[in-house]
Amino acid sequence: MDFDDSDWKQTSNNPIVFQTLKNNVSLEIEDTSHKSYKLNFKEGGKLNMFRVTGKFRLTWNDDDLL
Repeated sequence: MDFDDSDWKQTSNNPIVFQTLKNNVSLEIEDTSHKSYKLNFKEGGKLNMFRVTGKFRLTWNDDDLL
């Protein structure tokens, strides 16, 4: 995964947390069943990342989405 430095900053290493630096930052993800989702985050929105049994698990608060 690659996050644009002008849109995101990593705020924690354990757990890994990224936070948006501006409003309407989009992120497109594909789940394990190959369904694609586009999320638009508010400024200050957070994305949490966990590695579980060889896969990445992403979590977020729906209140952080536009």
